[in-house]
Amino acid sequence: MATKLMQWLIGLSLFVGVWASLVFNLVPVKIDSRIYEVLWPMPVYLLIAFGSYSLIVIGYRVATFNDCEEAAESLRKEIEEAKKDLTKKGLKL
Repeated sequence: MATKLMQWLIGLSLFVGVWASLVFNLVPVKIDSRIYEVLWPMPVYLLIAFGSYSLIVIGYRVATFNDCEEAAESLRKEIEEAKKDLTKKGLKL
């Protein structure tokens, strides 16, 4: 079973291999010159698309982040108990 990193690295290496073989004419394929205009900067386009997608996903997850009221209340109670315990032991807060 491959990890997510391995999946990304395999996909990236496949893309780079196909891209390099087309750009540097390593495979005898006739490609129109207009396609080369898009093919050369393709990695930059994909990097910009990946960055945009990442920002959208992060923004969505921050916007839909759920508050845990029960956990917050439990933490408040634990803090109050700790303060009481420390004041009993002589620490002034």
